Amino acid sequence: MALDGVAGAKATARMADPTNPASLRRRRGLLVVLSSPSGAGKSTISRMLLEADPHITMSVSATTRPIRPGEVEGRDYHFVDEAEFQRMVADGEFAEWAPVFDYHYGSPQAPIKAALREGQDVIFDIDWQGTQQLHAAMGEDLVRVFILPPSMQELDRRLHERGTDTDEVIAGRMQRAAAEISHWAEYDYVLINEDMDECLGEVRAILAAERLKRWRQAGLVSFVRDLVAGSHPQ
Repeated sequence: MALDGVAGAKATARMADPTNPASLRRRRGLLVVLSSPSGAGKSTISRMLLEADPHITMSVSATTRPIRPGEVEGRDYHFVDEAEFQRMVADGEFAEWAPVFDYHYGSPQAPIKAALREGQDVIFDIDWQGTQQLHAAMGEDLVRVFILPPSMQELDRRLHERGTDTDEVIAGRMQRAAAEISHWAEYDYVLINEDMDECLGEVRAILAAERLKRWRQAGLVSFVRDLVAGSHPQ
C-alpha cells in the first residue's frame, strides 16, 4: 500500500484544520530507523520524507570527529571533544552510541524525548547495532525499517553510478553489505527498493499506519469520553 502525494497533502490539510475533530486528538511522536547497506536508498528516502513532511525531523547526533567544511554545528552534528562525549556516556545522556573507526557517535536522549512529547517524528540513519540500543532504550516508540536492494548486482551498479567512490571503496562497501543485510530479521518492516518512488510510498504508508496506533493518539481517551457523554441529549 502506498500514499500518493495528493492524498498525503489532503490528509495533512485535514489534520491542520482546527474545525476538524481529528485535529483535536493529540498524537505522540514516533522514532523511525531507516537502515540499509550503502547504496540501497535510505539516505534518498530520508531526504524526500524530510522535504515532504513538516512533522518529520532528522536526529542530530553528537560526534567526536572534527567538523568538515560546509558543516554546521547543531544542523549536521553536535561536535564535542572526547572528554565531553565520555561524560555524556557516563551520565546516561545517549539513547544509543557507538565507536565508528577513530571517533564516537551518539544520539542524545533529551531532544528525542521532547520530540515524542510534541508529536514530532524523528528519523535515524543508524546501523543495526545502534538500532538494537535504541530499541532497548525507547521500546514501542521505535519503528524499525530495513531497506533491501533488489539484488547485489543492482547494489553494485548503483554504487558505481553515484561516481563518488573508488573501485576499492565500493568493493569494501559490497563486502560490508552482506553482513548488514544479515540483520534484516531484527526489523519491524523490510522493504525491497526496486523503484525509489514506490519504496518511498511504502515508507509513508508505514508512517501513516504507525501514527494511527491507538496508544500513540494521546488525546483519544478524553475524546471518546466526551463523545460518549454527548450521545445522550438531556
